Amino acid sequence: MTILLCIFSATALAQETADTAYKPVEYPAGYAAQLNVVYTKVKDWEGKMDIYNNPGAAKPTAVVINIHGGGWNHGVKESQTGFSTFFKAGFAVANIEYRLTPQATAPAAVEDTRCALIYLIKNANALNIDVDRIVIMGGSSGGHLALMGGLLGNDHRFDGNCPGVDNIKVAAIIDKYGITDVWDWGYGKDITSKSATRWLGDKAKDEKFAASVSPLTYVNKNSPPTFIVHGDADPTVPYQQSVKLHDKLVAVGVKTEFVTVPGGQHGKFEKEKNSEVNKAIMAFIKSIKGFDTK
Repeated sequence: MTILLCIFSATALAQETADTAYKPVEYPAGYAAQLNVVYTKVKDWEGKMDIYNNPGAAKPTAVVINIHGGGWNHGVKESQTGFSTFFKAGFAVANIEYRLTPQATAPAAVEDTRCALIYLIKNANALNIDVDRIVIMGGSSGGHLALMGGLLGNDHRFDGNCPGVDNIKVAAIIDKYGITDVWDWGYGKDITSKSATRWLGDKAKDEKFAASVSPLTYVNKNSPPTFIVHGDADPTVPYQQSVKLHDKLVAVGVKTEFVTVPGGQHGKFEKEKNSEVNKAIMAFIKSIKGFDTK
């Protein structure tokens, strides 16, 4: 059950390093694993992703882009191993890494997320994935990046490192207790975070710039269906950040579902509640036109 729950439980927030030993991802027969695929290069930095796909599937498969959390300043893709729920549904998975604050400040992580999305679109035929069934998902800062990657749509302001694709879209966003207003997380009345101000770097006092890297800025009537889950006792990312996102999505008529975990901490939900969230996420995805069990 641990592997099943891992994908929807807390994104690893402990200090990870590339040398930490993680359990390899288990994937079904017929699937292929392409590890450390370079999806973008910025100077001497290489953005890498691990792709688990089914090249022999009769038709192109849905794909989930998974983004780890860690306040934009730590975390590794190898900490994310529990994708069995998606594999059982016939989905491919692209598990990505991105530049962290010690390497580059905002908007670098957003740029990398967009490049990963664009890479998959460009290489969809070779990977046997369906560009009309892309789901982007993450927790905490990974949730923020999932929201940015999906809500930007065809706004190319952060696509300078990976130009050449005009029709960029995702079918659904799965946001787990993500940051929706970066300025508020850095300076708001509820909870303040040095992770936010450090990520903003030399723009830490620029409220307009903070808005430009905040998901709330990009919500509109054409935004992708968005699933949100957040614990109402989260001590790290204010619960109200998700409330504001949900309210804005509802106001513009976007399909959305908001699951509140009573007493839930920052992704630290009870086993029974985790199971409920898992089922709700898959049910939400399957309710979107074009998705089925395979």
